[in-house]
Amino acid sequence: GETGTGKEILAQSIHNASPRRGEPFVAVNCSALPGSLLESELFGYVDGAFTGARRGGSAGLFELAHKGTIFLDEIGEIDKRMQALLLRVLQEREVRRVGGEKVIPVDVRVVAATNQDLYEAVLDGNFRNDLYFRLSILNIHLPALRKRREDIPLLVEALIGEIDRRLGCRVTGVDGEILQVLGEYDWPGNVRELRNTLEKIVALTREGVARREAILPVLQDLYYRQQKH
Repeated sequence: GETGTGKEILAQSIHNASPRRGEPFVAVNCSALPGSLLESELFGYVDGAFTGARRGGSAGLFELAHKGTIFLDEIGEIDKRMQALLLRVLQEREVRRVGGEKVIPVDVRVVAATNQDLYEAVLDGNFRNDLYFRLSILNIHLPALRKRREDIPLLVEALIGEIDRRLGCRVTGVDGEILQVLGEYDWPGNVRELRNTLEKIVALTREGVARREAILPVLQDLYYRQQKH
């Protein structure tokens, strides 16, 4: 799915609807860390494995997700060496901490996400075909928000409730005119952009139903971005 479509939310929902729901859900953005740091983050490291390593070592995210689910976001961004290491973990169902020799069995559901065509990356030689086929068991395409506009009212309701609790506001919803504007906008940033817009609306409204006159700058900004997009 495109960036911002809510891939982690979907992964969390898969976890919560499964027999693993009482176990850990661990998420990592694979594009946020270079290969060496990602390796120690995923697989852990032993004492003295590298300069700055924590005394006594540290468990990796695969170990922390034991019996639960690990969500690997932006899986297409990892380098070839990390692809080989990840393939081994998926095949053998065990990890070896950086600098260590002990093999640690792990029972983990893996959900991976990408905003690119991974098979195209395989054909271009940028992604290992064996890892692609190991990951490609059940594929879910998450449509862009502009292609599922019927979800917008439900998302607005859910997100306003979440933002309300975080900001300490008492906004109960948006009026019909605002909802129509939100439904007609193309949302190039998808659910992430919708969340950002609703946070502005909640902050300006504070309590009650959000109305057009109170959040006019937000609507004007949406109109400006739509024209540019």
